[in-house]
Amino acid sequence: MSEANLTLAADGVLSLVGVLDYRSGPALREQGRQLITGCTKGSVLLDCAGVSKSSSVGLALVLAFMRDARGAGKQLALRNLPEDMREIAQVSGLGDLLPLQA
Repeated sequence: MSEANLTLAADGVLSLVGVLDYRSGPALREQGRQLITGCTKGSVLLDCAGVSKSSSVGLALVLAFMRDARGAGKQLALRNLPEDMREIAQVSGLGDLLPLQA
């Protein structure tokens, strides 16, 4: 089974780590929804530095987390998006929609 996890720090940084694939996706989806909606900050920074590998599931998670944040009245930004996720986003025509932080 794929090992992946999400943690939310007090400063609103949501850290995504591990392998993002069809095995880890469903649990991460629910965990992320709960963490984002429960966050007391007005914005969430999704840090993907710990992602070791991602299929298109990783991009689907990012898009779902964006919807969750918007639904909760929060801003979401992305940091350290891995190259494989960037490539999938570009091929899918979604690259310009991602709120990447420099």
